[in-house]
Amino acid sequence: MATRVVSKNLFNFKPLGELDPGAKALAEQHEQMRTSPEAKDMVKRIEELCLRHDPESNKEYTEILRAAVVPVMVALAENEAFAFGGEQTNTTFIKVPTTHDGEFDVPVEVYTPKCLEKETKRAAYIHAHGGGAIALTAVDVRKVVQCTAVDLSAVTFNVDYRLAPETKCPNNIKDFYEVIKYVSKNAESLGIDPAKIVIGGESGGGYICLGAMVLLAENNETSLVKLAMPMVPMVDDYCFSDPLAMTKEEREINPTMRKIWGNLIASNYEEQKSSPHLFPGKASEELLQKFPPTIILEAEFDLYITEASRLANRLRRAGRLLEFVVIPGGTHMSSWIPGTRTYKDFTETIKTIATEYIHS
Repeated sequence: MATRVVSKNLFNFKPLGELDPGAKALAEQHEQMRTSPEAKDMVKRIEELCLRHDPESNKEYTEILRAAVVPVMVALAENEAFAFGGEQTNTTFIKVPTTHDGEFDVPVEVYTPKCLEKETKRAAYIHAHGGGAIALTAVDVRKVVQCTAVDLSAVTFNVDYRLAPETKCPNNIKDFYEVIKYVSKNAESLGIDPAKIVIGGESGGGYICLGAMVLLAENNETSLVKLAMPMVPMVDDYCFSDPLAMTKEEREINPTMRKIWGNLIASNYEEQKSSPHLFPGKASEELLQKFPPTIILEAEFDLYITEASRLANRLRRAGRLLEFVVIPGGTHMSSWIPGTRTYKDFTETIKTIATEYIHS
């Protein structure tokens, strides 16, 4: 069993009990967009597809969701406040060969802060982008993740793991896992300090990160990672419980999450529903004790706050939780809205983590 980690208890944000003004404005904007005739028709069609469980509905649902999610997230990433990331980093590209689901080279974008170019023992951050594990690409989130590279002062590997439903669990998490192994094995040639490898991801990428943590624990490879940072992560099958007990945000996303987990990510839901590869929150106590030291970043009104809180409590008991950070007034991905309190709190939190947990 790994040694219990020691938290520095750095983050003690007080809950707001209401949405941050910036997050509230975004929520109101989305609500207004849903009132157009076209949006109403799309919402109605999504609701119909969520009740079906056949290949045709899965395909149509995926196409609609990608068409809806990608433009919104790309538009957020285009904010000029994220320009400094590209200005202060150099971008290169690598491919990581894998064989767990045919022969496939996982594309990875590498962002190196210019101030670190001449150093040979640099921290690494390996990132899994969001999108519910079914949408978005590394390119779509490039500008935001370049900023993360600067804030963490780390060479950052933005992993273009394969998406569901074309690639199912566990092969999606294995793409990310193989990149972790590659960076560790090739640390010297990549100019990376193997003792300072950090992994993370947001939303669906948080699930990908947690799934890779399960694989590391199963293979006794926890020592490869200094720190794991799943952010607003999809964790478990809470969406299959009674919606009456859920928060407003959880209840609204509930049908969508049932569709995503049950029909798109899972290879066979009935066979996999107890597997931590599909639901990392179901990892046994024995596996949790082998997880890398972990900081979970959440938002007060996130879609996955309940399941993330449950995992944080279990990891704390297992001796592997460093911090559970809940950004006040935040909603899912509201940390991508520059100028808001949520954005400021999240950015400062990332910088503090870099100073106190990565580079110390």
